[in-house]
Amino acid sequence: MATIYEVAALAGVSPATVSRVLNGAAVSPEKVRLVRDAAEQLNFTPNRTARRLRNQTSELIALLIPDVENPFFTALARGVEDRAQSAGFSVVLCNTDDDPAKETRYLDIANSENMAGVILAPSSEDGDIRHLTDRNRPVVAVDRNTGLNIDSVMVDNRAAGIAATSALFDAGYSRVACIAGPLGLEWTEERSLGWRQVVSRRGDGDGVVRPEYIQHANYRVDGGRAAMAALLALDNPPDAVVTTNNLMGVGALQVLSEAGITPPEFGVAVVGDLPFSTLSPDAITQVHLPARHLGTTAANMLLERIAGDTQPARTVVLRAALTQGATPAVRR
Repeated sequence: MATIYEVAALAGVSPATVSRVLNGAAVSPEKVRLVRDAAEQLNFTPNRTARRLRNQTSELIALLIPDVENPFFTALARGVEDRAQSAGFSVVLCNTDDDPAKETRYLDIANSENMAGVILAPSSEDGDIRHLTDRNRPVVAVDRNTGLNIDSVMVDNRAAGIAATSALFDAGYSRVACIAGPLGLEWTEERSLGWRQVVSRRGDGDGVVRPEYIQHANYRVDGGRAAMAALLALDNPPDAVVTTNNLMGVGALQVLSEAGITPPEFGVAVVGDLPFSTLSPDAITQVHLPARHLGTTAANMLLERIAGDTQPARTVVLRAALTQGATPAVRR
């Protein structure tokens, strides 16, 4: 049976480069081609059992996400799995429900099972992953920051909030409210700060950010429903709303429909992609979040760490994109 050294000699590269290619680490396309061609000629198959014993890790990656039913996280998981599978790793999907206790339990399992690494959308910024990092277990945060010195892949959340809110003002709405996520979370604060920045410049022409126009809720459909109902019950209700995630957007649209109000009569902008809608695509502003790209980027970073990359912790920030603009306001 051919060895990694024979593959390296035939490819004209070092054994370390062959190892990096086999582990899915960042290597030039030309070297990847040379290694793969050599491996095919020599009928080389990596000895995964030996690699596992040498590294004292399995070929499993744990992916912890808060809501497997949210299409955003489903797309993110697909990105992680596609990249991990191409590098010879399998992904264990863990649904935390944004529950710190469940998250800790899954992290403990990843540690005790000697999983190769963890990709984590943390439930809070206070989570403790030292029992993983102390054992040199790579961890990458995705979508949400941990405040810890680890790799992370984020979306420019403030820019997403600005884009959604600006689109509504550009369409002629003037009393734009915000349905934000739970207080105390950085990604919630950043998206709602984007809303505040635009409203302070353009809202009703007076620059006042009305506190009753921001409602905090959980990131699910029922949270969007409760917040939208509260906004419609105000003495001076808004004429448009920004929801800072897709499922809250679904809940808000349900309440508007039940009240006999249909966009664009009432403006709606959603940070994220709606999983479904019976309305015209032009009736709702949607800010696309690159969920799958988040997943593949996080997986790439994790695989580099698994392969031995020791550079300082990195943060990659991806941009959201305004995919659909609101139509001009229709007054009742």
